[in-house]
Amino acid sequence: MKPVLLVIAHGSRDPRHAATVHALVRRVRSLRPDVRVETGFLDFNIPSVQGVLESLAAEGVRDVVALPLLLTRAFHAKADIPAVLRDAPRQLRIRQAEVLGPSPLLLSALERRLYEAGLTPADKSSTGVVLASAGSTDPEAIAVIADIAREWRHTGWCAVRPAFASAALPRTEDAVRELRALGCAQVAVAPYVLAPGFLPDRIARGAAGADVLAEVLGPAPEVARVLLRRYDAAAARGLPRLTVSA
Repeated sequence: MKPVLLVIAHGSRDPRHAATVHALVRRVRSLRPDVRVETGFLDFNIPSVQGVLESLAAEGVRDVVALPLLLTRAFHAKADIPAVLRDAPRQLRIRQAEVLGPSPLLLSALERRLYEAGLTPADKSSTGVVLASAGSTDPEAIAVIADIAREWRHTGWCAVRPAFASAALPRTEDAVRELRALGCAQVAVAPYVLAPGFLPDRIARGAAGADVLAEVLGPAPEVARVLLRRYDAAAARGLPRLTVSA
């Protein structure tokens, strides 16, 4: 049998967060009906990750791929999630999949959201884009966002600037002003976040001076495809049990 896919989301007091996570999981299930997909939350929402793992063990499940529903490899992927998985029932063989980003498919999803918000491919050369992420204190995660912005710029946009809703600079509104000063005919904000919540709302407020604000990535088909690629790669690894480096 294929390992159970456990999608691990952060959780939020904002009900839109869990609703979006569940919509994404439904899309994943529709793409791969041969894989059992469960959802667990680190905080605020139920079921908890620990509760799902205990239920799976009680059913007799043995193999699980735990997939962090995260776009960068920062604190949650490096510390929080491994800590929870280490406390899982011992009979479970758990492999932790890689986070979703970076991926060319996610860039495709970002463009999908911008086009849904009103842009067209013909607008690319005259449009500056703010790649607005939640932010992190992890230098690796910040560097990844900057790398994605540079890569995306090479696909034809007038300019692409990274921005962060917390923990790092610049803020979304600062990046919007920078692109205006650069001379871009119009400015668009592309939230590089998976679900609505407190920080995405801060991104939206910072986008007040932009011409276009895209929706969060949410259950975009490209996101579901990346998720399944990460699952397949982890499932192919013959690890007997989750191992966490020091």
